[in-house]
Amino acid sequence: MALPSQNNGVTLGALKPASVFGDYNNIIFAIQQAIARLETCTLVRVESCTNDDDLSPVGFVDVTPLVNQIDGNGNATPHATIFNIPYLRIQGGTNAIIMDPKPGDIGVCLFASRDISTVKVTKAQANPGSFRSYSFADGLYAGGLLNGTPEQFVRFTDSGITIQASSTITLHAPSIVIDGDATISGNLTVDGDVTAQGTSLHTHRHTTTTNGNPTSGPIP
Repeated sequence: MALPSQNNGVTLGALKPASVFGDYNNIIFAIQQAIARLETCTLVRVESCTNDDDLSPVGFVDVTPLVNQIDGNGNATPHATIFNIPYLRIQGGTNAIIMDPKPGDIGVCLFASRDISTVKVTKAQANPGSFRSYSFADGLYAGGLLNGTPEQFVRFTDSGITIQASSTITLHAPSIVIDGDATISGNLTVDGDVTAQGTSLHTHRHTTTTNGNPTSGPIP
């Protein structure tokens, strides 16, 4: 399949024969060249992340654009890595879903219309750090495209919600309420007391037993 810059086997690049005839074509060519320098969004691969499963503020990633540059002769030039790109975390106040990017992830990188470097440092309203616009340097990583099958996940389907973990699921809270029936397929270990219908399974007494009888009757 021929590249967009090829026409009947002849490589033309961005400049076409008609581009040099007339003021209109000259202006259109200049506009197209200027637009081609604007970065909007592209697919990227994560090379590294400042956070590695630790509990910390949202951090930064280094990413490499996946769509190569092509010159007028059809020669490909891979992009260099873009460093220190803020990435998206779903967060409101001190509440968050923490799922930091991993090396090898593929996602989308958006490029701001103005220099965001000062805001990245101060995390406050500020003037642009320079006069650059639509630059690779002002990227924002959103993540989560064209990736493989996950091994740990929260899955929502019409039949319910599934939480899958490869090792341990840990819940920390002063109180956890389960409103509904619960089924436990494996063993259950409890460090504290267990209360069933107001009766403690740790301190209650069996009142129908007799000496030498290993079997008690039901608890009233």
